[in-house]
Amino acid sequence: MVAEARRRGLKTEPVDEFVTLPGFGVRGRVGNFLVSLGNVQMMLDAGVDISRLQDRLQDLAGKGKTPMLITLDQTAAGVVAAADTVKPEAREAIARLKSLGLEVALLTGDNPETARAIAGELMIDTVRAEVLPGGKADEIVKFKEGGRFVAMVGDGINDAPALARADVGIALSSGTDVAMEASDITLMSHDLGAVADAIELSRKTLRKIRQNLFWAFFYNCLGIPIAAGVLYPFSGLLLKPIFAALAMSFSSVSVVGNSLLLKRFRPTRGQE
Repeated sequence: MVAEARRRGLKTEPVDEFVTLPGFGVRGRVGNFLVSLGNVQMMLDAGVDISRLQDRLQDLAGKGKTPMLITLDQTAAGVVAAADTVKPEAREAIARLKSLGLEVALLTGDNPETARAIAGELMIDTVRAEVLPGGKADEIVKFKEGGRFVAMVGDGINDAPALARADVGIALSSGTDVAMEASDITLMSHDLGAVADAIELSRKTLRKIRQNLFWAFFYNCLGIPIAAGVLYPFSGLLLKPIFAALAMSFSSVSVVGNSLLLKRFRPTRGQE
């Protein structure tokens, strides 16, 4: 917005009494005017009449844009529309998450119309709109109270409480330091497909852990009695210490070898 103002040759004025209202907008005094820039709820709470702009607001929201109102001394003066560009890989990433049996939900501070437009584009069924910065963590708690195991993906300062409250917090490396600090996992790639990659890899890792536990338990249940001489009364067979050591080493090597198969992991991108 500042760059566009400069491109048009507009002169910017200093702002006094600047106030930030998290989740709503900003307010300050420019010259003799009290200027506010924020969402519809902020204007309604301030008693500003925005009836003449309602059609324009709904039109912008329906196109997936977030409208922000500008007022001068409590009088609606105009509308500015902002839009988050959906990353090209976002739709594929969400489709992959669904193919993994996961439910995808969108938490956003945008108004319901904008949120539904974006969710429709990305094929997301569950939408929570007009969520204030501090409310994302509360939404995570509601999901968990419904018996769900919740992972939260975020990159902003406002996402940090929700990342900490989720069962698994996943931050993007392009995000803020506080988001990465609050998360359990930080993805070094900016590609949203890395979220599905991480879940696929974690599932395969867990599968390997279970395999190793099973075969180690089975191997030891079979080998320890033999090493203790359980076959001696019947066959006179005793396991010499050197062979027992080799057998134990083979157990460790088999577990490590099975784990190293994870190096062959390849994400199922483009296979939906």
